[in-house]
Amino acid sequence: MSKRQTRKMLRLMASGEPVELTSAMASVKKLARLAFTAQQFGYEYADVRQGGGNNSQLKMLIVPDHSPQARARAAQNWAQYPNAHDGVSLPPLVPDAFELLKARINFDLTGKSAEKRMGYGALGVSIGCVVLAYRLGGTSDDFVISAVIWLVLMAVFGIGLVVTRKRNAKFAARLQAAGFAPVADETGRVRYLPPGGQMPGQHGNPFGAGPYGAQGPGMPAPAAPAPYGQQPPMPYAQPQPQPPMPYAQPQAPGPYAQPQPQYPQPPYPQQNPHWQPPQR
Repeated sequence: MSKRQTRKMLRLMASGEPVELTSAMASVKKLARLAFTAQQFGYEYADVRQGGGNNSQLKMLIVPDHSPQARARAAQNWAQYPNAHDGVSLPPLVPDAFELLKARINFDLTGKSAEKRMGYGALGVSIGCVVLAYRLGGTSDDFVISAVIWLVLMAVFGIGLVVTRKRNAKFAARLQAAGFAPVADETGRVRYLPPGGQMPGQHGNPFGAGPYGAQGPGMPAPAAPAPYGQQPPMPYAQPQPQPPMPYAQPQAPGPYAQPQPQYPQPPYPQQNPHWQPPQR
């Protein structure tokens, strides 16, 4: 984890908005370290995805954590490490928490969605081999060549699927032992969330347009984290009801008060039923 990337992350976190981090070398370990540091200062890991050319990059999303425990932890760490924004003066890494973050990131990358992608890839390869046989000429030899290619690729897909499922089972067991629960989003993607956690993002895509984690009815709006070296603000005190003020008494006119002119009141129809307005 580079000091420059840590400084950039903490600077972006000061805005109180969701922050997206990129690992050019597709390093889960580096992202897990960044996520751990973010957790110490009021943020929480949200999701990760592959990006860049040939999916060679990993993009991680972290969001503000407004739980009382996170706010208290952030206040304590900012007080204990006021120079954390230099990227060096940081809380020490806790191995158990770090391993849990690695398991969450790995499962999000190679979970059930990865298995589905592999299934779609196998289907595409099968169709491609048939098309290849016809393009080669459609003879029996062409079909044999295509079949051999298909068998090799299916073997690769099969090995990859077995390895992926084994890794997913290991990560799932670690997360379940720590109290994380599997939750499926609207698209069927399974995520492991911490106790009391909610599925982030809208329509299962926290990287989509719009503010992350739009607040539902009755949910408080997110507050910006405290600046460096300061504790986050405490919840606002409720205003106390003020006793009603007595009605103001009419003031006696001063010596310089101007007398108010008295205008004659016109007669009202209800006072004289035979009254008619003057004709012009």
